[in-house]
Amino acid sequence: MLAVLISVPSATADVSRGDSPPAADWEWPVGDAASPPRVARGFEEPESVWGPGHRGADLVVDRGVEVRSPAAGTVAFVGVVVDRPVLSIDHGNGLRTSLEPVRAHAQVGDAVSGGEIVGTVAAGGHCGAGCLHWGLRLDGVYIDPLPTVRDLRPSILWPLPDG
Repeated sequence: MLAVLISVPSATADVSRGDSPPAADWEWPVGDAASPPRVARGFEEPESVWGPGHRGADLVVDRGVEVRSPAAGTVAFVGVVVDRPVLSIDHGNGLRTSLEPVRAHAQVGDAVSGGEIVGTVAAGGHCGAGCLHWGLRLDGVYIDPLPTVRDLRPSILWPLPDG
């Protein structure tokens, strides 16, 4: 009898390797796929839980711009953290988005769909005027949110016909 071993990739992301979260229908919290926001500062994974790093992505955007839920979920937190208004959304499967500074239109417990307006960019925040900080946690560990909205598949260039 011949034994065959089949390797099946895990459905869970390995955040220690910087993998992206499980696939879902994700959208930019500001802008859209046709005109995504400029990233002022990307994710910088800390070497330890309390070590230095940048636990999210800073998106260049004007104050007052509408902020949308990047994926379906339930509003888990609306309040002030340190000196800025924060809104968090639990997307299930251990995924939780935090957006700051955001003047929330949604309330804790509200079910939201991907792309639904949940607030507007407020004053304050760590990156000065004109910025939305987008954090994403998987089972409590911060991971890079950008792979959820960027197409990371390799491009295929077809050969040109002779002539």
